[in-house]
Amino acid sequence: MNVVTRFAPSPTGFLHIGGARTALFNWLIARHYGGRYLLRIEDTDRQRSTDEAVAAIYDGLDWLGLASDEPAISQSARADRHVEIANSLIAAGAAYRCYLSTDELKDVRAAAKSAGLPFRSPWRDRTDAPTQPTHQQPSQNQPSQYHSFVVRMKMPDEGSTTITDLVQGEVTVQNRILDDMVILRADGTPTYMLAVVVDDHDMGITHVIRGDDHLNNAFRQTMVYRSMGWDVPEFAHLPLIHGVDGAKLSKRHGALGVGAYRDQGYLADAMLNYLLRLGWSHGDDEMISRAQAIDWFSLDAVGRAPARFDPEKLADLNAHYLRAMDDDSLYALILPKITPVSLAAKARITTLMPLLRDRAKSHLDIVDAAGFLLHDGAPELDESARTLLDQAACARLVALMQAAPETDWNVEMFQTFLGEWLTANDVKMKDIGLPLRAAVTGTRQSPSIVDVIVALGREETIRRVEETCKKQGFEI
Repeated sequence: MNVVTRFAPSPTGFLHIGGARTALFNWLIARHYGGRYLLRIEDTDRQRSTDEAVAAIYDGLDWLGLASDEPAISQSARADRHVEIANSLIAAGAAYRCYLSTDELKDVRAAAKSAGLPFRSPWRDRTDAPTQPTHQQPSQNQPSQYHSFVVRMKMPDEGSTTITDLVQGEVTVQNRILDDMVILRADGTPTYMLAVVVDDHDMGITHVIRGDDHLNNAFRQTMVYRSMGWDVPEFAHLPLIHGVDGAKLSKRHGALGVGAYRDQGYLADAMLNYLLRLGWSHGDDEMISRAQAIDWFSLDAVGRAPARFDPEKLADLNAHYLRAMDDDSLYALILPKITPVSLAAKARITTLMPLLRDRAKSHLDIVDAAGFLLHDGAPELDESARTLLDQAACARLVALMQAAPETDWNVEMFQTFLGEWLTANDVKMKDIGLPLRAAVTGTRQSPSIVDVIVALGREETIRRVEETCKKQGFEI
């Protein structure tokens, strides 16, 4: 099967979650069948389309690994081709020039709505219209009311149109409900309804995979295909994505552009895996690699009900991917955002990486949690840590450090020593653990304090305890 798919976003903002999933499904179908996956920027709305939005789309797709197999096509650059096809449709009797003025258009539309009928312009069957082939200025002999026109498709009044959608199944509409849609505006620019068909045909698109908010458009666009004698592609209309409350997905549900998730520390593979599971499933499999997705993906496994975007589930999945990474890869990921002051500081991070990773939902959580490891000497204390340190606490910490073995520390050895010291001195762990954590990390939140001080090492731990207590004004 020679499959060609496309992702065709409008560059009016960032690459949002729904668009990214549509791109992914198009990419997967092309990869599954060994076909091509293309990108088209639908920028005919020049007032809303921006270069920044186009750049954001490229950036988001590149991050997800969904870049086009060929250079992207700009829809606005193909306007001449769209006009050419509009004129061909006029010549074939499938479209016509409509010279209704603004006031006349309102009246005709209101009358059709009142009668429960589709919009039909009185110009669809008139033969007295000017014959200029393009939107040129009319001659002096032409009546002023004919100075501008739009081009409309001449929709059939009888019969029905059926689409066998690869997701929605067989869907039928009666042709009599279809308005005579505009395909060229009065200024000669094509509408989306014409441009998308011409571009999909010229690009050789075999499968149009998009959101189900375009399902009604498919019937109208089918008329253009048939009128031109072109093959109609396979359609697959994906249910839209909703929030956890079942309402249409919006920013209030935590739905951001994919670039924002990258900036928040999410991994591309985790995001791709999560998008894949929004409306598609493969048994009970949750973590699915790209290779598995390509092998398993099919449109008949896409559900018809709206998927629900849950930021907490995305975060949990991202945590799974973090835990699956090896320590070296994870260190390389956080390295651009940290600055260890010494080789010893770097060693501390790699030593504690398994514990830091297990507490994190994103690699930025690791960056935040590793701050106390990056420097040598006393940490900066946050407000919660200061409340844990007083003269008595510092005295106990110094006594503990003085009694600690002078050999290299390891977890098992230090746990044994600490238990014996607590018993011998009639001290509770809660009276030593939190102050010790505060003194060496600057906060009350960290991985196991024994793991922390073993990673810091004997010399650095003692140094931090003594410097911290002195900086707080306590005698040691």
